[in-house]
Amino acid sequence: MDWLHDISYLFGGAFLANAVPHFVSGMMGRPFQSPFAKPPGKGLSSSTVNVLWGFANFVVAYVLIARVGSFDLRAGDNVIAMGSGMLLMGVMAARSFGRFHGGNSPT
Repeated sequence: MDWLHDISYLFGGAFLANAVPHFVSGMMGRPFQSPFAKPPGKGLSSSTVNVLWGFANFVVAYVLIARVGSFDLRAGDNVIAMGSGMLLMGVMAARSFGRFHGGNSPT
């Protein structure tokens, strides 16, 4: 059932990638889009909300990566699964939030 662990690592990577912009924006005192804004994902949430949301994403990433199976940084399939999740979430976030922050608009 190693493929189930790899699925967990894929989603763990996605949560890890999602945690970074929320946590960093919040730590910098800047508002940022979050699921709790009005409208969700488009409006801005306070820096405090973003720190809390980023931390929650870090916790979920930890559980999915470190507590499921036996994640090994030397195991290619583990790293590829987690890295793929990070890459997919990163591209989705860039395309979604780029239009709000001066990045490339989706084509």
